[in-house]
Amino acid sequence: MNNSYGAGNLGPGALVLHSLAKNWWMLLLRGIASIVFGILAFTWPGITVLSLIILYGAYALVDGLFAIFAAISGGAATNRWWLAVVGIVGVLAGIVAFAWPGLTAVALLMLIAAWAIVSGIFEIIGAIRLRNEIDNEWMLILHGAISVLFGIFVWMQPGEGALAIIWVIGAYAIIAGVILSILAIRLRSHAH
Repeated sequence: MNNSYGAGNLGPGALVLHSLAKNWWMLLLRGIASIVFGILAFTWPGITVLSLIILYGAYALVDGLFAIFAAISGGAATNRWWLAVVGIVGVLAGIVAFAWPGLTAVALLMLIAAWAIVSGIFEIIGAIRLRNEIDNEWMLILHGAISVLFGIFVWMQPGEGALAIIWVIGAYAIIAGVILSILAIRLRSHAH
């Protein structure tokens, strides 16, 4: 018996899970990009603000494109709008960083904070919508919560400047990347 989703007896949550599991490698690429960004932040302690803006812009753009691709390639799943929002926000943040590289350190931090808060909230929403479909939704909730907390921390410390907070940005990126990579590997088992 087929339902309106065209996938047998699968409901919208199961279709989202199937979509994420089918494209687990996209989530893994997002995690790897995040880890690489974090490592670069730590290995270039003398990074200039302009270099930080370019590095951040590239990371946000790549992460956003991966998220959009995962949302679009989901087939018949109807509840992946949150993943598209995460991707669009990342792409916009990357474009803004490239379009106005002369942003001050404080403006850059506000952009990074806003991106982390918005994407974290939508990842939490997406994980809650998947809670009945997967066992490890807490990993996506954890990633979203870390993003929101990071964004709030950065928002509350704008006077520190981009160079003083680079270690926090790098640590966040590495932790978030590890969580996304682990989630991707766990989703891979659902793809079969």
